[in-house]
Amino acid sequence: MKGKLTNGGRYVSSPLGGPQGAFPLLIYIVAACFLAACSSRPSSVPSTFTEVSDSLALFPDYRDITLPPNIAPLNFMVEDAAATAFVAELQPIGGAEASASLVCGARADGKFDLDTTAWRRLLSEARGGELTVRVYARRPSGWVRYAPLAWRVAEEPIDSFLSYRLIEPGYELYRQLGIYQRDLTNFDQTAVYENNRSFSDEDNHCVNCHNYQAYDTQRMLFHVRGQHGGTVVVEGDKAHKVAIRHDSILAAGVYPSWHPTLPLVAFSTNKTGQVFHMYHREKIEVLDEASDLLLYDVEHNTVRHILRSSDHLETFPCWAPDGRRLYYCSAALPHLPEGYSQSDFVTKYDSLFYNIYSMSFDPTTRQFGAPRLEVDAAAMGKSASVPRVSPDGRYLLFTLGDYGQFHIWHKSADLWVKEIQADLESDSHSSLSTLHPSLPHPLSAANSADADSYHTWSSNGRWLVFASRRVDANYSRVFIAYFDRQGRDHRAFLLPQRDPEQNTLLLKSYNVPELMRSPVRISRGTLDHTVLHTDAEAATYQP
Repeated sequence: MKGKLTNGGRYVSSPLGGPQGAFPLLIYIVAACFLAACSSRPSSVPSTFTEVSDSLALFPDYRDITLPPNIAPLNFMVEDAAATAFVAELQPIGGAEASASLVCGARADGKFDLDTTAWRRLLSEARGGELTVRVYARRPSGWVRYAPLAWRVAEEPIDSFLSYRLIEPGYELYRQLGIYQRDLTNFDQTAVYENNRSFSDEDNHCVNCHNYQAYDTQRMLFHVRGQHGGTVVVEGDKAHKVAIRHDSILAAGVYPSWHPTLPLVAFSTNKTGQVFHMYHREKIEVLDEASDLLLYDVEHNTVRHILRSSDHLETFPCWAPDGRRLYYCSAALPHLPEGYSQSDFVTKYDSLFYNIYSMSFDPTTRQFGAPRLEVDAAAMGKSASVPRVSPDGRYLLFTLGDYGQFHIWHKSADLWVKEIQADLESDSHSSLSTLHPSLPHPLSAANSADADSYHTWSSNGRWLVFASRRVDANYSRVFIAYFDRQGRDHRAFLLPQRDPEQNTLLLKSYNVPELMRSPVRISRGTLDHTVLHTDAEAATYQP
């Protein structure tokens, strides 16, 4: 049997229950209050009401959005100081049967907890069409109804699973952080890997840069920094830790990209530093003093350089979906005096402008072609980062900011897209030619006034998931936007949660969201053992 609350309110644990103490009791009390609130909610649509033109104060702001047909319920809350009760009615446009509608009363605090079964039935009815959302509020003068909302429901689903890192906005200590996965069809979140629960200097380590091969979790990796350092490579139900280092390599592998079919990973290797502004609207600047590109062979545990230069900074590699082209960012080092110091370099932080290049790749010989300019951001007075190619090879998605490459800190960062040639096998251009099937343009509907970055495509190319600081300008949170067959972006919406306020109450940032077709299935015990109790095997460098 599980633990339970006795009549006296004391928590009694059992073999299947949690530990005794105040924390489990608090969980039970919160859950009980949440459920008890349902019993006092209005359960039907008011028979009489007055239409009002008042603006509906809604959080999250789920207005004018397009939803996947397999997304979790979009729970929301309404703020109206004059109201004492709320009712929401959701119905497919044109739907006449009562079974096709969902009626839900809100808690006293204005929060709606939509029934999952009814929600799924509703999305099925509205797939390819629209839902009408009508909200009613009971005021002292009687019931009123706000102007209705319309939610479009796309035909195409989103990948069912999303992983991300949850990290405090600190700069020096890792403390508690981890990589987590969320089932987007409901609210289930599980930990893929967590570091130390409390700070320990002897055991302190960071985990970052999780990456999967072609949306498949059978092959994945993530980095461990600090104590227990190395790159954890997962293949099926087995994991091992490798060290990618050599005298000719600047540092360990950093930003990774799995080849879509071969056991190869493209990495950047970066000599990175942080700069803190004294007077600036942005808190921090992350700079690469040097960076190159590496190719790691998982099967043979070998590594070699793809690009290595002293006058350019190469970073953020990304394979095209056919595996025959590698995209990356590169910036020319700013003009610096001979024998320059680090402080000289730091003063040029806003003179770094990254362009996007690509190189052809022959899977048979594993040789790369000459660089080709894809996006000349510097000519626009801008800087590009994080190139991502759509699964059909048609679109190049990237972040564009005023300067630099760590755009998660830059308020100027927006998502941009460029239509590219689907078949890029031919490399008959000059060593540095330019391809312009279309001009790059911003995703005006999806972007915000704050930082939008670290984006990923869904495996069908119809959904974009990215990190944005638009809610409060301090924490990055997950947003989802539809990208239709005509190449148009739609307004983004906040990742739905059981409690609509969860994202604002959680004092952690969502970092590097990655979509997956299936959940990570390797056990936590296997990963814990690999990180904490095995040594990293050094990769063999091939000149």
